[in-house]
Amino acid sequence: MPRKVRELIADLEAAGFVDRGGKGSHRNFTHPKRLRVTLSGKPGDDAKRYQERDVRRAIEQAKE
Repeated sequence: MPRKVRELIADLEAAGFVDRGGKGSHRNFTHPKRLRVTLSGKPGDDAKRYQERDVRRAIEQAKE
């Protein structure tokens, strides 16, 4: 079962990413290590596989 967009947002914020806002349903997250991730969709929507993958990779890179 796919995770919700709100869960991915919480994971990013816990890893130190900051929401810079966006246009429409898009949210741009940045990290002090110059990492960027863009998520689209409403918080209650199911996350797409590629979104889960992108978030997981960005969090791993932020830990390095």
